Amino acid sequence: MRWFFILTIVPVLVVVDSLAVAEPAAQIDDPAVHLNTVGYLPESRKLGTAATKIEDFVVRDLKTGKQVLQGSTSQLVAGSAGQPIYQLDFSAVNREGTYRIEFGEQGSSEFHVAKDVYNWPFYCVMRAMYLSRCGIEVSAVIDGKRFEHGACHTEDAYLDFIGGPVGKRKDGTGGWHDAGDYNKYTVNAAFTAGMLLTAWEHFHERLAKLKLDVPESGNRIPDFLNEVRWELDWLIKMQAGDGSVYHLISTRDFGGYGLPDKEKERRYFSHWSSAATANFVAIMAQSSRVYQEFDKDFSDRCLIAAKKSYAFLQSHDENHRPDLSAFHTGQYDTHDSDDRLWAAAELWETTGVESVLRDCEKRINSAKLDSAPSSLTVDADWDWSNLRNLGVFSYLRSKRPGRDAAIVTRVRNDTVRVADEIADAAVRHPYSRPFGNKYYWGCNGTVARQTMNLNIAYELTNDRRYRDAMLDALNHLFGRNSYGRSYVTGLGRRPPLFPHDRRSAGGKVDNPWPGYLVGGPWPKPTDWLDDKDNYKTNEIAINWNGALVYALAAFVDPLSFDASTREARNLAKGESATER
Repeated sequence: MRWFFILTIVPVLVVVDSLAVAEPAAQIDDPAVHLNTVGYLPESRKLGTAATKIEDFVVRDLKTGKQVLQGSTSQLVAGSAGQPIYQLDFSAVNREGTYRIEFGEQGSSEFHVAKDVYNWPFYCVMRAMYLSRCGIEVSAVIDGKRFEHGACHTEDAYLDFIGGPVGKRKDGTGGWHDAGDYNKYTVNAAFTAGMLLTAWEHFHERLAKLKLDVPESGNRIPDFLNEVRWELDWLIKMQAGDGSVYHLISTRDFGGYGLPDKEKERRYFSHWSSAATANFVAIMAQSSRVYQEFDKDFSDRCLIAAKKSYAFLQSHDENHRPDLSAFHTGQYDTHDSDDRLWAAAELWETTGVESVLRDCEKRINSAKLDSAPSSLTVDADWDWSNLRNLGVFSYLRSKRPGRDAAIVTRVRNDTVRVADEIADAAVRHPYSRPFGNKYYWGCNGTVARQTMNLNIAYELTNDRRYRDAMLDALNHLFGRNSYGRSYVTGLGRRPPLFPHDRRSAGGKVDNPWPGYLVGGPWPKPTDWLDDKDNYKTNEIAINWNGALVYALAAFVDPLSFDASTREARNLAKGESATER
């Protein structure tokens, strides 16, 4: 059967508000049309953006050479200067295949349409979590290239700055390296693990049987949870005897480029913080209920740890910040009100204790950001310094009895209202960026993280707009941006080649370690520099990757996952289909 679609879109002039400043074409070798260079689900909305004038375009099937769609652009006028931006809608291309948009002698990068288009990205991003493991040797072959290092930081960590004895150690091995550096910070570690376990609780039917090739594969625990367990086991080591939780393990200064097993500087525990302690309560309580069916002993251990640290917090209600004067590395120093809310929400959801519920609801009702008062209980913009959403969403989705009906209604309405703002921002933005035109250090992580807001609203309303906006976030991160490039190492068109990552800059491989989302441009959308020294826009970090895991988990196709990722893994090993 001949496959041929004709779609004519009547040119429409859309005036975008002044916040949606047009993003100009960024590099000479950019393709004319910027789109998701990883690909699209068959049923999804498919949009591209061009900063040069395009009136008509065609979409060509690269396997058959046939034209499958013809369309006209919609012109957008963005910003006070009124620069023209052209939007291309090729949503009607819904059969699986590989395509390219063409007009005249110009065109786009190739893109795929397939139901399993996010399987390999999900696998790679989860492999990146494995490759971030500290304390053991790691090794993986991805796209035919081996990434490995020996056991590292096996002497974590010294007690000199928490009262000694000087020169003595306590076991603090394990966990994930935090970012472009190799230190480990409790606040960000717990937050990242929380994003992943929340992905499990929201999408476990998609994730439960996925084979991720971690060292623990084949035990009774799903591979996804095996990987998170590596971080949880380290976090348990960060709890002090009285229930307080140490804020970090770090060298005194940032080390240079090189593989982690070559970093030999001493690493130390820091004093406890109330934010770290509260985040510890939250992630231990959440872990207890998630792992209950797979490892009861571990589940019980997590709950005991959570209750102990919660009791400590109840008797220490001040916002206790640690003394970090000895450290000139990451700080993750923050107010603890949002962390305490998250702690109460997760502990109540796990235990059902009424006093903990009252604590949680009191904190939700306070509805105050650390940075500015707000009447909303839900935030559109959130990261490690504001984890209120994790607690609020756990409270909202709970099936336990006893919640205050008025608070539930308020949170539900706020969730939908904020999701509407995010979805509307994607519609207004010339590159459909759900975060609109707000840019700061690590904003790519926020673009990915907002998919949780949107997914909760989708659960509540079944409104397809939220699902579309979730995909808009992935579209942006994988190439529908001012650069026409993927922001994730090893994935999509011209991904970052020089991330601020000590392994990539100091190793012996031609390409960077794959599967890592870089922080992204700021203060303007064209201020990204693919340079290893540009940590402000090109660093990697586990909290950004954790957000990307959540975003991808919503669209993994479990039925084809093993086959689609196995094919790519076998090709990476140099095997052909005929050889198998």
